[in-house]
Amino acid sequence: MAWILLVVAGLLEVGWAIGLKYTEGFTRPLPTVLTVLSMIASMGLLGVAARTLPIGTAYGVWVGIGAVGAAILGIALFHEPAGAARVAFMVLMVVAIVGLKVTSGQ
Repeated sequence: MAWILLVVAGLLEVGWAIGLKYTEGFTRPLPTVLTVLSMIASMGLLGVAARTLPIGTAYGVWVGIGAVGAAILGIALFHEPAGAARVAFMVLMVVAIVGLKVTSGQ
């Protein structure tokens, strides 16, 4: 169950990272509220998952999901560059996330 909560927390991190772009410096009320709620929920779920999982693993996976997800959505939504090296490093991050899961013993 902790892993499911951690993945959801990571996806919510993607949501608030992308949401920051839509808040336009926290000047737009609806995107700001949704972004802040996403932040709270993401960190709350990370905290719950960290009760069971090692904190280094939980935090690493959370950050990794957030970073890869934000990069992918940045490419898709904001036309950020998607060069071969950038994609290769995102793949390496996914490998690291899977590696943390496999070696966590849980």
